Amino acid sequence: MQTTLVVVGVLAALYVAYLLRRPIAWLAIALFVALALAPPVRFLSRWLRRGFAIAIVYVGLLLVPIGLGLAVVPPVVTQVQHFVDDAPRYAADVRDFIENNRTLRRLQEEYDIGGQLQAKAAELPDKVGGAASLLAGLGIGLVNSVLAVVTILVLAAFMLAGGPRWRDAVMRALPAEQAAAWRRVSDDIAVAVGNYVAGALAQAVIAGTSSYVVMLILGIPFSGPLAVLIAVLDLIPLIGATIGAVLVALVSVFVGFPVATIVWGVWAIVYQQVENNIIQPRIQSRAVDVQPFIVLVAVLFGGTLFGIIGALMAAPAAASAQIVVRELLRQRRAVHIDTNKRGLDRMETVQRR
Repeated sequence: MQTTLVVVGVLAALYVAYLLRRPIAWLAIALFVALALAPPVRFLSRWLRRGFAIAIVYVGLLLVPIGLGLAVVPPVVTQVQHFVDDAPRYAADVRDFIENNRTLRRLQEEYDIGGQLQAKAAELPDKVGGAASLLAGLGIGLVNSVLAVVTILVLAAFMLAGGPRWRDAVMRALPAEQAAAWRRVSDDIAVAVGNYVAGALAQAVIAGTSSYVVMLILGIPFSGPLAVLIAVLDLIPLIGATIGAVLVALVSVFVGFPVATIVWGVWAIVYQQVENNIIQPRIQSRAVDVQPFIVLVAVLFGGTLFGIIGALMAAPAAASAQIVVRELLRQRRAVHIDTNKRGLDRMETVQRR
């Protein structure tokens, strides 16, 4: 009977967790944000009240997307308009390239590929205006996303404001030795997450800036937005930089194939080797070292559960889990050693008698 009740209780808890999966995900993301913002808040708290420090950090955090939007949106609008205006010329260049190639010329004679490209390119300016209606249909999803972000930021603010008090209250309920151990674990997790976030941001800035310079030299359009995209994707461990490089290579095909595409491909390969072997180890030297296989599995799980945010949280989450497991193993070894010591003491006592 007791086993049945336990099974039913576990199933009921899992079902409730499934129903509450969205707020649970928001809480997890808010905790990550709070840990990431804790170092600057702690730094400012040396001179300001904690509430003012949190407000200043939040203002800086909100200025980041505003600055990115001002840097990305105007060039995107301009470049899209230029691309639309030049689309017929691109199609004509493709048609000329096809006609100069024997194999492609035969396909051109059978299927009129160049003519179809030119016809579609001529229709492109008329279709751009129709995209506005599609974007308008995404309004509800955008509003929901904004509400989710606001909710997460509010939760993170409460965690930043009350986190130290909550932790102290929990620690007071534990024995002194365990309280000291888990206080050390919480401090290590905060340091690991803070170091990882700071290092990842620095690494992303390096990736985006260097890629922007290379794209300018090669004459690849949308250099600014693509550089921002590379910086954001570079935050995803192991696979983000590769995804960004492939996207830029696809864009380069339309404006500088094959020279720009080949040069960009060589640059991307060389840079990723430098980033993986020089930049990343130096930047993340203070963060907890996690095996690449574990990071990749964490990225896959985090991306499946929480999307792009889960992928970004994967590495620090894996580092935090590693810290907790390491502490549990340490406590287990300590208990085992203490048990053996007590057993030896009893044996010595018996022998003396």
